Amino acid sequence: MVTLPEGGVATLSAGVVGGFSLKLTFILFVSVVVVTMFTALITAPQGDEISEFYLGNRTMSPLRNGLAMCGDYLSAATLLGSTGLVALTGYDGLLYLVGTAVAWVMVLLLIAEPLRNSGKFTLGDTLALRLPNSQRSVRLALAFCTLTIAVLYLVAQLVGSVALLTQFVGQPDSTTRTLCVVAIGTLVVLYVALGGMPGATFIQVVKAVMLIAGVSVTAVMVLHRFNWNVDDLLGGAASGSGIGQRFLEPGLRYGGSTASKLDFFSLQIAIVLGLAALPHVMMRLLAPSANRVLRRSILWAMGLVGFVCLAAGVLGLGATAIVGRDVIAGIDAKGDAAVLLLAQDLGGAVLTALISCLAFVTLLAVAAGLTLAAASSLAHDLYGEVIRKGQARQREELTVARLSAVVIGVLGMLLALVSWGTNTATLAFLAFAIAASAILPTMVYSLFWRRFNARGALLSLYGGLLTSVLLVVCSPVVSSKPASFFPDADFAFFPLQNPGIVSVPAGFLLGWLGTVMSPRQEEEPETYERFEVRAVLGVDQPA
Repeated sequence: MVTLPEGGVATLSAGVVGGFSLKLTFILFVSVVVVTMFTALITAPQGDEISEFYLGNRTMSPLRNGLAMCGDYLSAATLLGSTGLVALTGYDGLLYLVGTAVAWVMVLLLIAEPLRNSGKFTLGDTLALRLPNSQRSVRLALAFCTLTIAVLYLVAQLVGSVALLTQFVGQPDSTTRTLCVVAIGTLVVLYVALGGMPGATFIQVVKAVMLIAGVSVTAVMVLHRFNWNVDDLLGGAASGSGIGQRFLEPGLRYGGSTASKLDFFSLQIAIVLGLAALPHVMMRLLAPSANRVLRRSILWAMGLVGFVCLAAGVLGLGATAIVGRDVIAGIDAKGDAAVLLLAQDLGGAVLTALISCLAFVTLLAVAAGLTLAAASSLAHDLYGEVIRKGQARQREELTVARLSAVVIGVLGMLLALVSWGTNTATLAFLAFAIAASAILPTMVYSLFWRRFNARGALLSLYGGLLTSVLLVVCSPVVSSKPASFFPDADFAFFPLQNPGIVSVPAGFLLGWLGTVMSPRQEEEPETYERFEVRAVLGVDQPA
């Protein structure tokens, strides 16, 4: 039980919002699911072509693909977690949102067009074209990294669905947790296994439109409350924070010590660089039919993500100004309840239900994208190319892809139930760190370094993955702190919670080291020349 500054009382066991909002949220969510599932079935691949299941035959318009990219990238953590971070930490939370928004610049400038030109269905196809003599071992390593990233992120989404439900019903019992995770997980499997890329795309587009509309309406209501005067909003936030001007200055969360500053820098490295290597984002880069469509798609995604992050900042400041920082922290120490409390104050049960429905749909859409990416990698890279050595028929591979979606979904549900209580942000940030430390170095070296070879790729993939996981295991996330998994143990020799500042350079270093220590005979200059023409122009080198 927490006593609030205003004299009221809140209990986590009672939830944050009322029963009417829960009922209305359930009705809205079921309505969205019915419509999107019906549409996914209609637009699902009707034949046995794997290109339609993986990429939707590359027929999407720039706006639609940009909306899908936005839907793939923005999770419920942006709507709830980032807003809460701004509400509790002010300037530092806004600085975090900036990193989230600018991450797309790296995608646009560095890897988008070369990847789209040289890829087919997965990143494994790009590496196979670049390293043809060792493609099976490289595909295997890449599939393992992809599966690890996707499962970590998927578990974070499923655990997050239970955390969101907690805002309504309080601390759920084991039966409620199981029902919530199984329901969301089953819907994810159905979207992917039945609808493929077209089905997943539709739910992501719907989610993106709902997210943009929801944050826009709420942000307008916040600004209207302060007469459209940003200075008044900032002043109200400083006053509602209880710490005055310090709320609008750096250091409230990340500037208290050198370690916290390095931790924030490490987190931003993982977010900015990891986005370019997230499996479900990379699949979106392969979907456009031409480079001009790809460029316009990314520009749409950049603009939409930037707008949502800007609106999230307004909502966070508005929550502090209207609800109060101490009230938010008293109800939910992580701040996830901030936007729901703000919605209650501004629009009552109806707006709260709309925002809550939006959060559930957001979880569902991101989980679908992750499951599709992992299933595609397992079916195409692992089964089709490693096990069947490229001899699998399209119908056979399509069946394996659908079965893989079921397996990954079930695995995610089981891990989510076992890891209940895990900090979802830790799982998500670890997934970003692995992507930035293992997949990104391999991708950058493959696209731009002539001498890069299979040994460097394997060392970068496996080494970046192991380094990221090892540093998190030996960090305060796992031991030595009251909030750690094992608070009574102490083997945290790595002082930071986010490994990116070490693991990302390590991934690049290992890729370089593996390459330069390889015999010169392993280099294939003619292969790289053909690959370079394909990556730059999108066509094969003439004989």
